[in-house]
Amino acid sequence: MSSFPDYYELLNVPKSATQDEIKQAYRKESLKTHPDRLVNVTPAEKRRATERFQAVADAYYVLSDPKRRQEYDHLYGARADRSTDPNASSNFFTQFTNAFAGASSSQTGPSPATSAAQPDANGVFADAFEELLRPEVERIAPWWSWVGALSGASLGFIVANLPGLMVGAVAGNRLGAIRDAKGKPVAVVFSQLAGNQKAEILKALAMKVLGTAFS
Repeated sequence: MSSFPDYYELLNVPKSATQDEIKQAYRKESLKTHPDRLVNVTPAEKRRATERFQAVADAYYVLSDPKRRQEYDHLYGARADRSTDPNASSNFFTQFTNAFAGASSSQTGPSPATSAAQPDANGVFADAFEELLRPEVERIAPWWSWVGALSGASLGFIVANLPGLMVGAVAGNRLGAIRDAKGKPVAVVFSQLAGNQKAEILKALAMKVLGTAFS
């Protein structure tokens, strides 16, 4: 049987950690392991970072939910083969998708909260960083503001030459800003950015969360 993932150790928190402490620990560990902050690394190094990032996301996904955490704790106390190897987490989710439900024998079957497949690491990251990630993404990628400005300027120039260009650019920029605010989810925009843009955003987040920037 595969090793049991030690999610408390992966997040570097005690078993008595509060929900807020778990969230803060996840933010720190996910920034340290986020594969998009790596530059000039080998494919093998990038793969290892991705596996670690996924395992940290798994840990937060389980421990951040009181129900999942309670059921995980039932298993945690009964296992001596706990491990921080990322593969232990991967095996846990792929081979034992109903392990949480099985830990609560009083239930008649697995609940929706306990029969989930391995979580999407990028989705978990976006959820935990929503309030910190949004201003950084918008600073880097105000997509529709720029598109609106260019489109408005073009139409304004056609209608009224230079004066129309200026008015159209301002109007288009404002309309684009509205689309930015109500458009794509921040996680989607972040995932579509270039590697150097992602790295810049992650450095800014590291300054906020860790008090330091990645090299």
